[in-house]
Amino acid sequence: MTPHLPKISGKDVKRALLKVGFREVHTRGSHHYLEPARGGKLVTVPIHGKKTLKPKTLKSILEQAELTVDELIRLL
Repeated sequence: MTPHLPKISGKDVKRALLKVGFREVHTRGSHHYLEPARGGKLVTVPIHGKKTLKPKTLKSILEQAELTVDELIRLL
């Protein structure tokens, strides 16, 4: 059974990605661009204060970062 997506902010997602080795490349407005340690495609994380990310946005970030919901939950 697939776990439900957590209701979290962009700030929390960014913190989780930094834990697994992503590094921030640059910021443009409220969008933070992170690169995996091994190189590759950038992951875009919108950060709007403590506002919760929409499920579709969070799902897109997880796909870009090649992370599962379980892995994200463990990192939080």
